[in-house]
Amino acid sequence: MSADFRDTGFRDTDLRNTDLRDTDLRRAAAGPLFGTRVDLPLLLVSVAVLCLGLVMVESASISVATRLTGNPFYYFEHQVVYAVLGVLAAWVVYRIPLVVWQRSGMLLLLLSWVMLALVLIPHLGHVVNGSRRWIGAGPINIQVSELAKLFITIYLADYLVRRHEEVRNTFGGFLKPMLAMALAAVLLLKEPDYGSAVVLLAIGLGMLFLAGARLKQFGLFLLFTLIGIALLAVSSPYRVARLTSFLDPWADPYNAGFQLTQSLIAIGSGSWFGVGLGDSIQKLFYLPEAYTDFLFAVLAEELGLIGAFAVIALYAVMVVRGFHIGRRAVLAAQPFAGYLAYGIAIWLGLQAFINIGVNMGLLPTKGLTLPLMSYGGSSMVVNCMALGFLQRAHRETVETGALPKAGGRRRVRKEAA
Repeated sequence: MSADFRDTGFRDTDLRNTDLRDTDLRRAAAGPLFGTRVDLPLLLVSVAVLCLGLVMVESASISVATRLTGNPFYYFEHQVVYAVLGVLAAWVVYRIPLVVWQRSGMLLLLLSWVMLALVLIPHLGHVVNGSRRWIGAGPINIQVSELAKLFITIYLADYLVRRHEEVRNTFGGFLKPMLAMALAAVLLLKEPDYGSAVVLLAIGLGMLFLAGARLKQFGLFLLFTLIGIALLAVSSPYRVARLTSFLDPWADPYNAGFQLTQSLIAIGSGSWFGVGLGDSIQKLFYLPEAYTDFLFAVLAEELGLIGAFAVIALYAVMVVRGFHIGRRAVLAAQPFAGYLAYGIAIWLGLQAFINIGVNMGLLPTKGLTLPLMSYGGSSMVVNCMALGFLQRAHRETVETGALPKAGGRRRVRKEAA
């Protein structure tokens, strides 16, 4: 990670008192929605991923939907509803000042713990495929781990603003938020949701690193975390079986390694340009969870290596824009917006990386969705909210009138002088 993202010095009074007298910038800040108040590259990439996801959900689910419901568009129709709800949620988030969320950081952390505990209660938490991850709310099932990741990221961004010096200079300041996330991770492991626990801890470690935590204490905690993850991985026959099938799926291709071998067959069948949209063979009851966790494998089969690279490139742009928004916010003396953007970029990028890695046999099966693409209401709505937060962070940075231009802090100070 480039040093540009670490210890960017948001406490500098130079930036807080800067008046760039940039009338063009101020006029743009008060301008139309699709001016500088919205990060247009991020918006375009988000829309592209969302629309491509809708197309692939329809393609990957049509056979299963026909067999189970008689309606070939059943999952597609539901996903469209989830996408509309997600866009509305993103719009609401975009309209709310970040200070409202910042003041609610501790409350959101407590709410996350409560939700993760409630889902473990029999008859309250719903079991699907052996995991208790959902709480019923009328006709809707809510996957609480998705909300917990967002809420805890907001809490940590607030903590890093309030306790920035402690995080940088004392082990206690570093340890407190990690213990809070460790408790949430333990509750996630009880579901079990191994993938979300890993993502949550990675978000915390990444944000603390970018906030300037000492490398020694960071490395020490990371070492103990990796040891703990390794012990958990081998402590359960279920997890051992997953690891074994991941290392050599062809040793048991019709049982433990069935899902991964079918995914690899799908990806390999796609070659350079794919077999054609809608013409996947593996989605025809061969590949389990083809429209959820293994959507990327169907995409690679139908659109080929070129299509797979295009999707990876879209996610890469999304993550880069997230870090770009975060860095500019911190430089413009908007630390909460900056750290929140950093955390969301880490979260979306890491989850996409893990999902694609699982589909390609590079990582053990985790049960994580592909952001904005895989079928699922909770993940869709929460991912859209996360993008809404990124756009809000960009907007508030612009509206400060101290938006740093290319060249970083030195360029801003030069213009201010």
